[in-house]
Amino acid sequence: MSQLAHDVGMTREGLYKALSENGNPTFSTVMKITRALGMQVRIAV
Repeated sequence: MSQLAHDVGMTREGLYKALSENGNPTFSTVMKITRALGMQVRIAV
């Protein structure tokens, strides 16, 4: 989690807070996490 937080550019505590049950991460935060994990998000219409 510490490495992921570093890769995303957040503190570990901030990352835990954003991803908690009551967290409300922005879309950009979700995208940064997705990219840091080596994943892609695709939206098809």
